Amino acid sequence: MPRSPDPQSGPEAWLGGRLTLRQPPRGAHRAGTDAVLLAASAAASGGESVCDLGAGTGAVGLAVARACPEVQVTLVERDPDAAGLARINVEENRLAGRVRVVEADVTAPGRERRAAGLLPDTVDLLLTNPPFFEHGRHRASPVAARAAAHGFSEFGGLEAWLRTAADLLRPGGRLVMIHRADALPACLDAMAGRFGAIQVTPVQPRAETAAIRVLVSGIRGSRAPFTLAPALVLHGPDGRFTAAVEAMHRGAGVF
Repeated sequence: MPRSPDPQSGPEAWLGGRLTLRQPPRGAHRAGTDAVLLAASAAASGGESVCDLGAGTGAVGLAVARACPEVQVTLVERDPDAAGLARINVEENRLAGRVRVVEADVTAPGRERRAAGLLPDTVDLLLTNPPFFEHGRHRASPVAARAAAHGFSEFGGLEAWLRTAADLLRPGGRLVMIHRADALPACLDAMAGRFGAIQVTPVQPRAETAAIRVLVSGIRGSRAPFTLAPALVLHGPDGRFTAAVEAMHRGAGVF
């Protein structure tokens, strides 16, 4: 039985105070730099229908909703505790008129997703930070919620996740995803035949190091060619965030 979210766990300022987020205790899966980078890459525009797939407590979708007053946002999360916190975050950020939370398994059969209210061809912009590991291919965290956030269940993996993304997006709709750098071949394989105009931005801890993340975008049904964008470097020689990444953490890259 899921625990009831604790509304007394203090809200945290996020994106320079533009949002407040209630998150699970440290040690569980919490929104951090990956969520900041994904939100900053959204490039949402007025009137779009936006979906944050695997939303956790709602950080990315709420950031986009705050940045773009005309968009409608759906937060999709399968974990009941995280979905409960997302609902609290929606209310406390006064975004209930434009943001809804759908508790559903992204990799469930289509009929189950539709019954939950996730309809095909309805989303203009889909943002996702999917689980990073296929079932049985990593050492799972002893914290159940963290394990569920970081790894797929035995019933679905990245290919099923991106199949759902393509199903929800309208033709011409945009996908933006962040993933491990070493998972890029699997991402491209799963996007093949579904997305074109694919652009990959490597994310490097420092200028001289290999990428640890990739930001991957694509357009459903497009036949436009692949693009490799310049790398995004997180830290300068002094170990601090670069000016661009620090601005993203303050919300300047989103707003």
